[in-house]
Amino acid sequence: MKNLLYLGNNLSETGKTQTTIETLSGALRQEGFSVFVSSNKKNKLLRLFDMLFAVMKHCKKADYVLIDTYSTQNFYYAYLSSQLCRVFHLKYIPILHGGHLPNRLKTSPRLSKALFKHAFINVAPSEYMVSEFKALGYSNCICIPNSIHLEHYTFKQRDFKTIKLLWVRSFSEIYNPMLAVKIVKALRDEHIPASLCMVGPDNDGSLQKTKSYAQTLGVDVHFTGKLTKPQWIALSENYTLFINTSNFDNMPVSVIEAMALGLPIISTNVGGLPYLIEHEKEGILVPANDENAFVEAIKKILANTETAHKMMQNARNKVTAYDWNVVKKLWISMLQN
Repeated sequence: MKNLLYLGNNLSETGKTQTTIETLSGALRQEGFSVFVSSNKKNKLLRLFDMLFAVMKHCKKADYVLIDTYSTQNFYYAYLSSQLCRVFHLKYIPILHGGHLPNRLKTSPRLSKALFKHAFINVAPSEYMVSEFKALGYSNCICIPNSIHLEHYTFKQRDFKTIKLLWVRSFSEIYNPMLAVKIVKALRDEHIPASLCMVGPDNDGSLQKTKSYAQTLGVDVHFTGKLTKPQWIALSENYTLFINTSNFDNMPVSVIEAMALGLPIISTNVGGLPYLIEHEKEGILVPANDENAFVEAIKKILANTETAHKMMQNARNKVTAYDWNVVKKLWISMLQN
């Protein structure tokens, strides 16, 4: 099997959400690949140096370098790492995360070209990202979707005697967590009882802002902080609806997980979400930053539970394509070249 170097933010032990670098590297090891991972340094500058040092250290034995690539500050980590790979003639593979990454292609065209044009291949977790990259002239891009181990997710039919909303994401401005609070307030203003649980660690100060906003509106929200995957899966059994409030998105694993668990999905219609969810077939898509649209979608589910149950089953059927046993064949095929 091949030797892989995987560069990204390996930071779950510092309180951050577990990301692809941890889940994918572990899964690839189980398939027989040798995978070295960098970096778990909390300090951003030390993390960058650790990644660059890893490239130099493994340049003679790494067959491929996988690079988690985002649109924000991490973009520069990916750029610098990729250029060092070019110096050592290493095949590198950017993994394209974040629904706002296409905007980075436009705002940083020179750096983007140096990073993505010279890649062995660019791997996108959604057809949305593939289409955005190809529209801007990047033809060396394929889709390998985010994956889950489906056997860990027990499908449960929900009843809607109570409205118990679940939100699972890191607290970041681009995921618009305060919209979740607005949704509960809008429901209560219409005398529809509802509760909300928000699961995830803070990323940019949005957690405290959301807590303060809920207090200002007089909305009681249960904030759990970061939970392990088994913990939030167990918690989900007590909830009836999953809401995704992002302003920008790609193919969020938390939504795939909710679909597998049988939670009806109501999500903003942004980025890769319409590629994941067909409107009113596997979930309901609504405009971004519109609490009233969420309320109307919730009412629709309450008014027709039979249709809701069909959507839930369709969603579960859809995510069988994202089971690791299916997705791993795409990774193995590419990495064996």
